[in-house]
Amino acid sequence: MQLAIDTSTDTASLALVQDGKVLAESTWRSEQNHSVELLPKLAQLLNETEAGIQAISSVIVAKGPGSFNGLRVGLSTAKGLAFSLGIPIIGISSLELEAYRHAETGLPICPILNAGRGEIATAMYQKKDNKWCQLMPEHITTVEALCSEISGKTIFCGEYVPLIADQLKKKLKQKAIIPAAELRRASLLVELAKGRLEAGDYDHPSTLQPLYLRRPAITQRRHR
Repeated sequence: MQLAIDTSTDTASLALVQDGKVLAESTWRSEQNHSVELLPKLAQLLNETEAGIQAISSVIVAKGPGSFNGLRVGLSTAKGLAFSLGIPIIGISSLELEAYRHAETGLPICPILNAGRGEIATAMYQKKDNKWCQLMPEHITTVEALCSEISGKTIFCGEYVPLIADQLKKKLKQKAIIPAAELRRASLLVELAKGRLEAGDYDHPSTLQPLYLRRPAITQRRHR
């Protein structure tokens, strides 16, 4: 049974998946309460499936970019389970998770998360010839700079998109396709990790790190 964890943003999601079937899944508005809500939610899902924690055979976690606090909680929980249970762990880009729900459209997909300071975290994905591809790596940019790189119809998704939808439509007009907002689904992490699980291409718990893309706003003061 796979455990999927996504604490990238203020919306958190957990899922338990067995042989491609979602046994239990929960998505909730956590705000900044990941540290006190994540493990009770996991216990609740395990209770719903009448499974013990020992039934978890691998853990797949959204590794960022996203909330510094949220990612720390999700990664530390996933790594702790991997260490204690002796099970594989795989980290998946949070932007890739946002994009994957729209894979079957065949269009380029641009997930967007708020990076603060007037900037956004984004990337670009597309399913071509039945193969899921990354067209543009994860990076920090601005809405204006991103729009200058869009050449054709593109799907924009992610929690931050509704807040910048007018800006996207004004600059890109018909090129900007903005679907209705959907709940985050951690279970999609398992689909994204399927190939790596089958190939035994795991991350190591001691070296898997959050993908922040930038340093925290509060850092240790440098010595002069």
